[in-house]
Amino acid sequence: MGTIVQKYGGTSVAGPAEIRRVAERIVRTAEAGNNVCVVVSAMGDTTDRLIALAREVSFDPHPREQDMLLTSGERISIALVSMAIIDLGREAVSFTGSQAGIVTDTRHGKAKIVEIRIGRVRQALADGKIAIVAGFQGVSTSRDVTTLGRGGSDTTAVALAGALKADVCEIYTDVDGVYSADPRIVGGARKLAEVSFEEMLELAASGARVLALRSVEYARNHGVKIHVRSSFNDSDGTWVVREEDMLEQAIISGVAHDTGEAKVTMRAVPDQPGVAGRMFRPLADAGINIDTIVQNVSAEGHTDISFTLPKADLARAEPVLARLAAEVDAEGYVCDPEIAKISVVGAGMRSNPGVAADIFEALADAEINIEIISTSPIRVSCVVRASEATRAVRVVHERLKLGDSFYEAEGPDGG
Repeated sequence: MGTIVQKYGGTSVAGPAEIRRVAERIVRTAEAGNNVCVVVSAMGDTTDRLIALAREVSFDPHPREQDMLLTSGERISIALVSMAIIDLGREAVSFTGSQAGIVTDTRHGKAKIVEIRIGRVRQALADGKIAIVAGFQGVSTSRDVTTLGRGGSDTTAVALAGALKADVCEIYTDVDGVYSADPRIVGGARKLAEVSFEEMLELAASGARVLALRSVEYARNHGVKIHVRSSFNDSDGTWVVREEDMLEQAIISGVAHDTGEAKVTMRAVPDQPGVAGRMFRPLADAGINIDTIVQNVSAEGHTDISFTLPKADLARAEPVLARLAAEVDAEGYVCDPEIAKISVVGAGMRSNPGVAADIFEALADAEINIEIISTSPIRVSCVVRASEATRAVRVVHERLKLGDSFYEAEGPDGG
């Protein structure tokens, strides 16, 4: 008998018909002889509607009370899914995040899991019941209800899979796997059979929204195999596994894009030791994540420093930036929200130096200007105008021959 953790997103449980279909899939999995633990998100756009409701009542909703409000969405889902399973003749029991033993730190809205007290869930499985757990939520070390942030149900599922030592964590969503590019903008995008944890981490951090970044980090750290699948069909999806467990390794896995970042340039910063630390520490203290950083060559003792940050954090960052410009004696700062980051990810890039040249040539041929370049051993990212994002993804995807037609003709190694 195996143990399987399944996670169903909001579109998978959007209404009564969808919930009954999900219940039937869960029961089939249990009747195949598996212990089944299920994590569900709030129905459809419930979380967004609750956030909007909070803002109609309060200009700046209190974080603790907003978490209390938002967790109600998953409570509705777990009860309905359990009811549907029981109607199909199987025993099921629902758990909130706190009842399931998901203990977090005390940060509301973006809490991190610090411990899983798995006893009640494990006992339910031992009793032959299907355990239905609310995603996206937990209880803090100070006994307050917390939420895990966007994509938190993925993290809940992977954490439970790790604690239960599950054979696999199946993430069911409205797409049937991870693709070589967003299939909504690249018609020939190829579904990947496998992708490594490291590649998936880079893709998730670069804008691919199939899996939440923290869930992939947790899976890598705890050795949890993930299978990304569609909740609307029974076909195989994409396996996320250790690189050494992959059956084949393509040079490039995919192209991701992110239009949710803004670029900040701090102008004429004194080129002196310690200035960068003085600039970025206050932003870190304000909880603002900085991504790509580029410092220009110094001229006459001054330099420009450019970096990217989440567009959603820009309004919160600007007062900090204004203060920093004065403190470090910079000429000033400029914010540019109209950018996009295009990232090419692939473990095979370590031993194929021509990939970067292909990317830059493809963008040059399309007359798309690159504003910032950043790299890792398995990623090359370019910041371009937001208006050019879709075209940039398409031309790079085509130049690197990542589509189905190229792959079928040449194979995963290009030959």
